[in-house]
This record gives sequence, structure tokens and C-alpha cells, in this order.
Amino acid sequence: MSRVQAGEVQLGWREWGKGDVTVVFIHGNLASKDWIELAAPRFPSDLRVIGIDWRGCGDSDRPQPAADYSNYSMQRHAEDMIAALDALGIERFDLYGTHTGGSIAAEIAIQAPQRVRKLILDGIGLYPDELQAELLDRYAPAMKPDLHGGHINWVWHFVRDTYMFWPWYATDAVHRRSIGLPPPEVLHDKVLDVLKAIETYHLSYRAAFRYDKREQFKRIRVPTMAACAANDMLAQWHDEFAALIPGAVKTVIPAVTIDPAGAAAALAKFLDS
Repeated sequence: MSRVQAGEVQLGWREWGKGDVTVVFIHGNLASKDWIELAAPRFPSDLRVIGIDWRGCGDSDRPQPAADYSNYSMQRHAEDMIAALDALGIERFDLYGTHTGGSIAAEIAIQAPQRVRKLILDGIGLYPDELQAELLDRYAPAMKPDLHGGHINWVWHFVRDTYMFWPWYATDAVHRRSIGLPPPEVLHDKVLDVLKAIETYHLSYRAAFRYDKREQFKRIRVPTMAACAANDMLAQWHDEFAALIPGAVKTVIPAVTIDPAGAAAALAKFLDS
């Protein structure tokens, strides 16, 4: 594990490959930089793949938030990432972000468009006001460790149920997903990522729900692939989020966690075009 200083925090990061072209991957919630290890070895050998944990998760620092969650806003995460790339000496790069990581990647492209060669956003939710309020209230409750280990049991069911229902707490037939559960090893790794961030995991979730994607995505001015897997729980907003981004190429791609080789091929094709 390596860490890099990014302003007031240190962020965990990893790299794969030694190519001349750098692709920066920003993970979603319920994950860390290690998530991209599924796909990284399947990219062309001339690519250098970088994965970075945002503040509050993975191997990054977990500063306490301001009351308005500004320490975990998409803008603050983007500032952290840009500072980390400065410290790593990476001036120009391609950029991929999924789910919350997609909002962070979009904000990086807005803040530093001259540095982003191409942008891939994978799976973006555009919630109507009523659903947004519900998600803020119910999706990511604040948690703390307890002496009985109840938080461990809660996290296991939280992670597992995201594969079974969306939102995960709506456990009726209407909200049932039909993708099935991943291997237990995948659930285990995701549970560990949430447990490492047990007191901060909810902060980025809530900041992401507050982020005004409908307004911000119109400001993106770099070549963009608006991607989504067909079985992504956010696929219902694929058309809408793609239409927000000037000139975006809308593409259905394989899910990275289910078909990493297929996903890597689809992403590499866009980056090479």
C-alpha cells in the first residue's frame, strides 16, 4: 500500500503497468482502489493504470466532517485527487469514474479540463426530489463500532442486500434486482472496505446524493463516454445523464465486476479512438 500527500490528507493509491499513457480510476462506494485490480491487468500494456482512494475510505485519511459535509463534497474529493496527481507528477491523463466516483471524475474534468484527455463516466443516478430526500434519510445511516459486533453484521447485510434490492432497504418484490449474488469473496472484500470506513462511509454517499449532476454535467468540456452496464441499478438514468454532457458518446458496457475483460476492452477502445 502506498500513500500520497494531497493537501491536508494522505490518499492511498496503487498502480498497474508502466505505459506512457496514464488512466486514473476512481472507484464507487462500497469499494476502494483495489476494486480496479479485476480489470487493470486486462488493459493494453501501453497503459499505466492508477487507482486512488478518496478521503474517508480505503487507505486514505478520514478527517472529521463539517456539519454541511463540505469535507466530503464532490468538489473537495476532486481537489484532493488533483493534488494527489500533482504530487505523483501526472500532468495529463485519461479518467474513469463509476457511481460516486463518476461524480468525482466529472468534477475533476470541470475543475481541470486542460489535464483530462478523455473522460469515462460509468453508472450515474439522477434522482427526482422525493427519491433524493428518501436516499439522504435512509440509504447510508451513520455507524460506529460496538462491543457486540453488531456493526459487522449490519455491514454484511448492507453490502449483500445492494445486490438483491435497490434501494437496498426496500425489500419488496417491486424493488428486487435479478442479477444474483456475487461470489462470497467479492462480498467479503466489499464488506472489508466498508468496515475500514465504518465512521465515514456515509459522508461521501450523502455528499453524492446532494451533488447537482443535472447542472454540473452541462459544464463538462472534454471528450466523454457516458457508459453504463445493462444490469446496473442506475441504468434507468443512462439516457438522461448521457444527454446532459455536450457531445458525449453513450455506450452500454459489460459490468467490471462480472466481465472485467469485456469492460476493459470497451473502455480501452474509447480511449484509443
